[in-house]
Amino acid sequence: MSLRRRLSLVAAASVGIAILIAALVCYLVVRGQLRGQVDDALKGQAVLVQHEGQYALGVGNLAGLPANAGGRAPYEQVVGVNGAVLFNQGGVNLPVDSTTMNVAAGQPATDFADATVGGIHVRLYTFHGTAQSGGQVEPVAVQLARPLQSVDRILSNLRLILALLLAGGIALAAALGRLAARRVLAPLGEVAQAAQHIGETEDLTGRIQIRADDEVGQLATRFNSMLDRLESSRAALDESVRAQRQLVADASHELRTPVTSLRTNIEVLLAGGELEPEDRRRLLSDVVEQSEELSALVGDLIELARGDQPPGPAEDVRLDRVVSESLARARRNSPEIEFVDRLEPVIVDGSPERLGRAVNNLLDNAALHSPPGGRVEVTVDADGVVVRDHGSGVAEDDLPYVFDRFFRGTNSRGRQGTGLGLAIVRQVTEQHGGHVAAANARGGGATFTLQLPTVPVEQDGAHGPSVLEYEGPEPVKTQ
Repeated sequence: MSLRRRLSLVAAASVGIAILIAALVCYLVVRGQLRGQVDDALKGQAVLVQHEGQYALGVGNLAGLPANAGGRAPYEQVVGVNGAVLFNQGGVNLPVDSTTMNVAAGQPATDFADATVGGIHVRLYTFHGTAQSGGQVEPVAVQLARPLQSVDRILSNLRLILALLLAGGIALAAALGRLAARRVLAPLGEVAQAAQHIGETEDLTGRIQIRADDEVGQLATRFNSMLDRLESSRAALDESVRAQRQLVADASHELRTPVTSLRTNIEVLLAGGELEPEDRRRLLSDVVEQSEELSALVGDLIELARGDQPPGPAEDVRLDRVVSESLARARRNSPEIEFVDRLEPVIVDGSPERLGRAVNNLLDNAALHSPPGGRVEVTVDADGVVVRDHGSGVAEDDLPYVFDRFFRGTNSRGRQGTGLGLAIVRQVTEQHGGHVAAANARGGGATFTLQLPTVPVEQDGAHGPSVLEYEGPEPVKTQ
């Protein structure tokens, strides 16, 4: 059964129960009022008969109410203690039983009772009195009865009216409930249609119209928010898949050259023949260099692929200490370069290994493009990390692309490298909520900036845990 039909049935049942209760109360009140009027008339005449005493109880002269008070009872009967009927008015015999004889003997008046005499439904009241017969006074039971046909007819009509009212109320409630359910459940229907549309077409662009700020409207709002998140997640997933495919395509292209060259040199060596020692040494040196280039390329590809995965649990990292460790490594690898540093203690929320890899790549890139004896200036402050070299700089046309995968600028061609080092720098920086920038510096050279969300270290040392000693992977020199 549909929700709309269930709501209609609930509304109809609720209204039906309410009308039924109201009808019962109304019927009982009207019935009580009508029968109460008959009872009052009978009791009033009984009081009048008892007030007049035995002299008023002579045969044929029972006292009666005036016409404006209901008149005398149509059926009157006097019964002796032995059950004999001493007087009867109205042409029908009212029922006489042991209770009637007990009342004649002097017991209090009985309650009102209904009876059917001669096919007539009457209201009967019996009370004690005295009658004078043959000069003697004897106790008797006086019975007064009034017909209830008019009351029964009114109650019958009332029952019919209330039954019709109940049926009409239930039908109207069902119709209005169905109409209201259609209006109330319309947004739910839209939600169902939207879900069905998404399941059939995988289209997440549709949204549900918010009609009111109620529970159903809040449901529609949350459904739209869920669609927004799903659409964003799908866009991010599609972009990730596209980037992975592009990475695979670029890697396949970049791997082809060193693999082909390495294979050629190995085939020459395996072919044997007369080779001069110098030629053999040169071929072996090329094989070693190409193997190293291939290993570096594979390592950078693995790093880029690992960077696309969701980062693990973050921790407070002393950025100045990470840069200090990277500087120590750079000084060992490039002793001919002078590294000048100005490091302020700041904290970054992230991964020390990946941050170290990014800084290592920047320092190696700066050393690679610096002349022998050149100087590289490294700064760490609240804005992040800035590395400035005094080399040949970057061609203006290459600046927008230096952080792209496999891009090798004009000044880098002919030098060893994979074109992935700065791409790793950008990826790591964006994963930590920052961004990178490259620009040519005044006086020559280039400046690379890693802008990161940092927090200064409190002077009392209360902020920021110590960073463990870290030795990052050897990056490939590139620009």
